[in-house]
Amino acid sequence: MNFIDRLYSSRFKYPVMIALILLGGAFGGISFNAFIMPHKLLSGGVSGIALIINYLTGISPGMLIFILNIPIFILGYKFVDKEFIVLSLIGMSSFSFFIDAFSFLRGMHIIDDVMLSCIYGGILNGIGMGIVFRNRASQGGVDIIAVIVKKYMSVNIGSTSLIINFMIVTIASFIYGLKPALYTLITMYVASQVLDKVQQGFDIRKQVMIISNKEDEVVKEIIKRLHRGVTYLDGEGAFTGSKKRVVYCIVTLNQLAKLKQIVREVDPTAFMAVSDTAEVLGRGFSKRGV
Repeated sequence: MNFIDRLYSSRFKYPVMIALILLGGAFGGISFNAFIMPHKLLSGGVSGIALIINYLTGISPGMLIFILNIPIFILGYKFVDKEFIVLSLIGMSSFSFFIDAFSFLRGMHIIDDVMLSCIYGGILNGIGMGIVFRNRASQGGVDIIAVIVKKYMSVNIGSTSLIINFMIVTIASFIYGLKPALYTLITMYVASQVLDKVQQGFDIRKQVMIISNKEDEVVKEIIKRLHRGVTYLDGEGAFTGSKKRVVYCIVTLNQLAKLKQIVREVDPTAFMAVSDTAEVLGRGFSKRGV
């Protein structure tokens, strides 16, 4: 268990989570005020509706986001665990607060180029949402709906949000025109990709399968030098019909190079397949996740 996981397992768990949720809200507030709103770009979900009303009436977008989220939180209370809803209420409230708190950034016109604003606005917003989601919370709106979909259908939160937001922006494009909508889709796509990366974490795990004539020696070295658990899977060669024990293990990205070296040293003729794994839970790996 790494330092971050130990911290989450300690008595400081909830203070740390709340602090990071507030940080995620700050990232979102900066993103909207510095990059999205100065160019009159749109957004998806509740924040998109709030921006449309703000552009038309000048009413505070933060206050609108808070009010519009009330029925969604009532829905989430019925389908999502209570801890998530409470933490999400903090996330949504902080997001609403920071959108208004950083309103002074709108007049600074930090970046005049619309495309750059789309990209960097999406990056900052995606980082903010990712930090919030990694701490078992959301910023309200379609995020809660996306979590419900993930819980029952195992669909990535970023992908679900992108689909829902695409439909909302399509409707909004009839009000503001096609060009702002197309720019907005770029921002949302970037945000969804960054969200998934942040939520999965940069401590990427790799799933490895090894077929070797010296599997016992390979396993012995993996346990000795990498301190990783290994599982044997029963296999059979389709062409030869010979029985094989397939070595299966999961390692961190940093350990992958050492694992390849171990296999080359023990059995240079071994077959090795490596693939990404989005989430690993259990002993030796993170116990966190939404």
